[in-house]
Amino acid sequence: MTREILLGDEAVARGAIDTGISAAYAYPGTPSTEIFETIQGYVKQHQLDVRGLWSTNEKVALEEAIGISYCGKRVLVAMKHVGLNVAADPFMNVAVSGAWGGLVLAVADDPSMHSSQNEQDSRYFADFAQVPCFEPADQQQAYDLTREAFDLSEKLRVPVLLRLVTRLAHSRALVSLGERRPQNATRYVEDPGLFTLIPSNARRAYAQLVDKQAGLQQYAEQHPGNALTLRGAGQPGILVSGVAWNYLREALGETLDGFNVLRVGVYPLPVKKVRALLDHSSELTIVEEGYPFIERFVSALGLFREKPVHGKMTGHVPRTGELSPDALRRTFGLAVAPSLQVDRLETLLAPRPPRLCDGCPHGDSYRLINDVVHELAKDTRVMGDIGCYALGYLKPYQAIHSCICMGSSIGMAIGAAHAGISPSLCVIGDGTFTHSGMTALLDAARDDINIKVFILDNSIVAMTGGQPSSLSDEELVDLVAGLGVQRSHIRVITPLPNKRTENLAVVGEELSHAGLSVIIARRACVVYAKEIKQQQREREAAHHHAGDCADCPGNCP
Repeated sequence: MTREILLGDEAVARGAIDTGISAAYAYPGTPSTEIFETIQGYVKQHQLDVRGLWSTNEKVALEEAIGISYCGKRVLVAMKHVGLNVAADPFMNVAVSGAWGGLVLAVADDPSMHSSQNEQDSRYFADFAQVPCFEPADQQQAYDLTREAFDLSEKLRVPVLLRLVTRLAHSRALVSLGERRPQNATRYVEDPGLFTLIPSNARRAYAQLVDKQAGLQQYAEQHPGNALTLRGAGQPGILVSGVAWNYLREALGETLDGFNVLRVGVYPLPVKKVRALLDHSSELTIVEEGYPFIERFVSALGLFREKPVHGKMTGHVPRTGELSPDALRRTFGLAVAPSLQVDRLETLLAPRPPRLCDGCPHGDSYRLINDVVHELAKDTRVMGDIGCYALGYLKPYQAIHSCICMGSSIGMAIGAAHAGISPSLCVIGDGTFTHSGMTALLDAARDDINIKVFILDNSIVAMTGGQPSSLSDEELVDLVAGLGVQRSHIRVITPLPNKRTENLAVVGEELSHAGLSVIIARRACVVYAKEIKQQQREREAAHHHAGDCADCPGNCP
């Protein structure tokens, strides 16, 4: 057994590797990105036979993983919480079909929305799909529960969701590592009907999923991760889950010894232990990171009528943002840190909003778009999307007027055009376009709707750390044309200050066209120039090896 200092994300990655995964798939998104990056780096360093891939989006990643599981091998899928929305279709259905080889989804939630549009809680998805959910409290549990999740997945033939949160994903601790297991041999599913969810098969498979619930409930009741400590009848009680346990220990210190405590790390919720906690406690405080998931469950049992229950729904625990030791000190009537007792503290700390990097091509693209709006298309709106370029909402650009979810800008621009805005403008990055913008462009091309789509092609997925784009440069042009956009209205510009007049003329020509136009602003990210060149070399080498490059005779080794 070896010990290493690991991020929570890294602990999950090493747990998956040491359990003998044959593949890993992911789409980058903070705070989950480092899971796949760790697997990718470790596999390369140690020459392991593990297939790793940044997928086009989370739905594709999970579907690729289901294919690995179908063949009896273990696979990890990693994404952030809003990525699970994208993958919801295969996730809900693989819960019914079941897993064959171990299938684990590591999903990282983002309380306080450090880099997200919402604070949604992935435990609801696990409950919705009726599959087990593990919620580690620290890095050691992140490693151990990852390994256990694969065992449970193969034992009960179900996918397992592993829920992380930002503070755990991005903090480090010492982790004891176990022995690496061999990979599973390929063994095709015995009954193909399990993965063929036509109604007759789906009804049978869903009944089997329902039948598994009693076993899952018993598993959770007996699991040591759901630890019940009863210190005496009539003592106050605390029900705490996941990483909130660390905040609670720091907030209460030795006074925690005066409470009955149930720690929850494995779902479904251990109802019998909750019942025992309530029976022994004078009142109950529920402390959980995220939504009031447990609190609502307890409420559904009718337990609010028996004894006082305090939590997010009652206002005793903060409903929004991350928990913290000081927030919990207030919950339990204890003094907060002196540094937080400063009068008008919120007005003394000047906020520092993020901004585009110096020399970022998106900055020049937004200057151009602002010129277009002010000089050529007054009173229009520019629909934005998810990526570095979402910072175009802030000063000094203030160039976009929406940002909802991955790929939404083109669809919203279509809707705005239908509502009478003409022309309707939108902005999307090359990575987000291939993630989920292509389908909306199909709609726009079908009707030749009068929208102008700016694709900001910086040749990389920059916001999450420089992952490769699915395609870029001329391949992107070909894709746009293949979706039905007339090549005469696909314009490529270079966003630079000295090309302002030229670029403005190009956009002006497209504004005079009463139909769909795509303007590709192509200029490499200034931060990841080295990585972009390396990725381009790797793509060219792959094409050359396959005989796909223009100067290849077709017989290269």
